[in-house]
Amino acid sequence: MPVNLKELLKKGEKKIVLLVADGVGGVPHPDFGGKTELEAATTPHLDALARRSVLGLMTPVTYGVTPGSGPGHIGLFGYDPEELQIGRGVLEALGVGLHLQEGDVAARANFATQNEDGVIIDRRAGRISTEECERLVGMLSEKIRNIEDVEVILKPGKEHRFVLVLRGPGLGDRVKDTDPQKEGFRAYEPVALEAGSEKTSRILKIFLEQARALIKDEPKANALLLRGFSQSPVLEKFPERYGLRSLAIAIYPMYKGIARLFGFDTPDLEGDLQNEVQCLRENWANYDFFFLHYKDTDKAGEDGDFARKVKCIEYLDRFIPEILALEPGVLVVTGDHSTPSLLHGHSWHPSPVLLYSPFAGSDEAERFTERECRKGYLGQFPACFLMNFILANALRLGKFGA
Repeated sequence: MPVNLKELLKKGEKKIVLLVADGVGGVPHPDFGGKTELEAATTPHLDALARRSVLGLMTPVTYGVTPGSGPGHIGLFGYDPEELQIGRGVLEALGVGLHLQEGDVAARANFATQNEDGVIIDRRAGRISTEECERLVGMLSEKIRNIEDVEVILKPGKEHRFVLVLRGPGLGDRVKDTDPQKEGFRAYEPVALEAGSEKTSRILKIFLEQARALIKDEPKANALLLRGFSQSPVLEKFPERYGLRSLAIAIYPMYKGIARLFGFDTPDLEGDLQNEVQCLRENWANYDFFFLHYKDTDKAGEDGDFARKVKCIEYLDRFIPEILALEPGVLVVTGDHSTPSLLHGHSWHPSPVLLYSPFAGSDEAERFTERECRKGYLGQFPACFLMNFILANALRLGKFGA
C-alpha cells in the first residue's frame, strides 16, 4: 500500500520556493558547439548554488512522453498526471479569470495566419500584440453571442491567445483539436470523439464558420485554432493536501489558471520576472509555499531561438541572490518540461532539478546543467515525487512506521 503523505505531515516554519523556469531543459545543439542552452549560458549564481545543492533529473509524466504544460505542472505539485488529466482549455479559462460552471466546455484559442489556400503558415499570427488580440476578441464577442441554446463566451489572453467557453445544456468535451500543431497544414475540423460531444462539435463548426468570415481580411490574424477542449475536474486542493499556505506568482494566464484550480492564491500581476520577485518579497511573511513561474525560457525554445533562450536563462540567474536573501528553507529550481530550441517545442527529455536546503547535502557540482544533473544525488525520478523531497527538506514530514 503506498505511503500516505497526508498522514505524515507536521507543522513547520521553513518556507519553500519552487522556481519553475518553463521549458528550461535542452539538448546539445550542433550549431552551438554541441552545448545545451544551460551549458552555453553564463550563470554564476545558479552555478554557485549548484555547488551547495543536490541535483537530479525529473521525468514530467513517464519515459519518452512529451508533456503539455498542464501535465507538467500537475506532476510538480505532487499529483499523478496520468491519473489526473486536466484539459488546457480549463486552465486557460481560469487563468484569464473566468469562473466555470458545471457543464461548461472551455478551449484554448489562438489567432493564426493562413494563406489563400487555407494552409496555416503561422500558428501564432506573428505573436500579435495583446491590444490587437483584445480588439479582435471584442469584435467576435459582439457578433457571436449565442449559437442555438449555447452561450459563447470569449476572453482575450496574452498576445495571440484567447479563451473560448461554451455554456449550455448537453455539451461534452471529447472533441478533436482543430490545431494541427505545425505550420504547413490546414486546420482540422472539430470532430466529436464520442456521441456525448456531438452537440459541442456542431456548435464549434458554426462558431468557426462565423468567426472565420469576420476575420478573413485581417493581415495576420485571419484564422483560428482551438485545442484543449475540457471541463473542470474535482480534485483535492494543494493547500489542504500539504498543509501549506500557498501563493502562485505568474504572469501568463495559463499558469495562473492551473494554480487557481489547485487552490493557490494568485495575485493579479503584470510585468516580468523582476515584478514577480518583488511580489515574492512583499508576500514572504504571509505564505509557506511559493510557486514562482518564469515563462520566457519556454517561449524562446518554442521559437527555436537558442541565443534568446540563453539570454533568458542569464536573466533568471540575476535574481537568484535576491531569492536567497529571503532565506528560504527549501529552494528548488527546475522546469515543468524541456523545450529544446533544436526541436522548436516541448520534448520528452527530463527536466534538470536543483534542490537547496541546509539538510539536502551537496553534490559539489560545477554547474547547473543537464549533464551535471545527470550525475546528481537525486537521480532521475518522476515529477510527482518532487513534493516528497521538498517536504522532507522543509522538515514537514514525520516518520513512517514504528
